[in-house]
Amino acid sequence: MSDDPKTITGDRGADYAEGLAKAGVLAEALPFMREHNGETMVVKYGGHAMGDEKVAAQFASDIVLLKQVGINPIVVHGGGPQIGAMLDRLKIQSSFIDGLRVTDAATVEIVEMVLCGSINKQIVTAINRAGGFAVGMSGKDGNLIKARKLRRSKKDPGSNIEKILDLGFVGEPSEVNPHILDTFEESDIIPVIAPIGVGPNGETFNINADTAAGAVAGAVGATRLLMLTDVPGVLDDTGRLIKEMTVERAKTLIQAGTISGGMIPKVETCLEAVEQGVEAAVIVDGRVPHAVLLELFTPAGAGTLIRAR
Repeated sequence: MSDDPKTITGDRGADYAEGLAKAGVLAEALPFMREHNGETMVVKYGGHAMGDEKVAAQFASDIVLLKQVGINPIVVHGGGPQIGAMLDRLKIQSSFIDGLRVTDAATVEIVEMVLCGSINKQIVTAINRAGGFAVGMSGKDGNLIKARKLRRSKKDPGSNIEKILDLGFVGEPSEVNPHILDTFEESDIIPVIAPIGVGPNGETFNINADTAAGAVAGAVGATRLLMLTDVPGVLDDTGRLIKEMTVERAKTLIQAGTISGGMIPKVETCLEAVEQGVEAAVIVDGRVPHAVLLELFTPAGAGTLIRAR
């Protein structure tokens, strides 16, 4: 019997065609797998991107695949929507300054509970169910992320005086100790990190997940920082996706107002990571099935890649 797909009919023909398509995909991905073998990839998994159960399961299987083909993935996750939902359930009122949640002593306990508890363990469980060996941790474990209080100022429009904003227990990384992550790299362990840092006096600090991921990527010398979010990437003035840009062009687009709003801090995190030695940072729509694989193993990629030059 001929194995020409044009002459095969019925269920066997459909199965053959599907298998042929999968084989073609694997063949196309192989050069990229070789290229990235042995590299470290930090993947920031956003609170909005993890909302769909099916996409979340696909994300977990994709992370396992990265590990199995010789890539060292490190997952840093957020959880803003889930934190908000829990605070609402507990009837704890939140306040925001310039889009940043003011985190008092009561709130930071809830933040730590949600990030290090339910969300972190959900991701760990999903990766383990997909055949991986994930271990959950926070920036407190092994003094991974030492933090300081985040300082922000705002100019009073009336007096033109800079006013220091107190955001409570909101922090930023002051030092990332990659020792424990270096140990994981030599094993089959996939670290899943909640963005909670420890202060100089043992305080708990809530750190923006994008910022934490960028700091971790720089500290471990990652080849890629993948920022999974709920937008396709950086768009130009006509609404079209910008597939690749240099640091210089990104700064120009921020100054011109093309990059605006919530995209600015994401791009700035990418710029900081690249300036710390990360080869490239990518903003990717995490709601797209297999977004990580599309970005790493296909010629076209899946988001906006930012590199030094």
